[in-house]
Amino acid sequence: MFPALYAILDQQVMKAPVVKCAKELAAAGVELIQYRAKELSPRAYFATCSSLAEALATAKARLIINDRPDIAAMVGAGGVHVGQDDLTPDDARKICGSGRWVGLSTHNIEQVRAAARAPVDYIALGPIFPTSTKQKPDPVVGTSLIREARKLTRKPLVAIGGITLERAPEVFAAGANSVAVIRDLLDARDPASRAREYLALATKSRVAQASPSPDREGTNG
Repeated sequence: MFPALYAILDQQVMKAPVVKCAKELAAAGVELIQYRAKELSPRAYFATCSSLAEALATAKARLIINDRPDIAAMVGAGGVHVGQDDLTPDDARKICGSGRWVGLSTHNIEQVRAAARAPVDYIALGPIFPTSTKQKPDPVVGTSLIREARKLTRKPLVAIGGITLERAPEVFAAGANSVAVIRDLLDARDPASRAREYLALATKSRVAQASPSPDREGTNG
């Protein structure tokens, strides 16, 4: 089953040492962690990615490197995430190999259709809600894009952009397999504790979706 919580450690938002935070999140049960650092030099980015890969080597969490399939391959990470302006999924796959995940960001239904045919392991959709973690965010797409995308593909869908604990149930109900969270995790006093709240909420949401609704149940009367 695809991890329900996708923690994104954005270097610009980090308040604690990134490796320490990653280890605490993994210990809390987070199985998918992305590292993103748009402002770091390639050398500094590589060094931190290497430290993260080493720290998570024995954990159950899969480390995803943002933008750089070459670095993902070199440090032995679990995958790479690319955007619409980065290397194509095909090129990213050639660089990082078949054993690692390739994720792709999408912002409209046309991009989702293309992603459904591409060699990607999951499709990110967003921003679902207004977000402040990007300087020039794409237009907000709302949960309607999740519903549309769910009809087009069986690939895992990751909702991103303005996700909070309060908004997560709506996102799961729309058909997302996972929620990517940045600020609501990193701004929390205890990110690991907040992560456990998300994981508990995701379990409840999945149980609710698996249970037949009253209007679907047959009656014997």
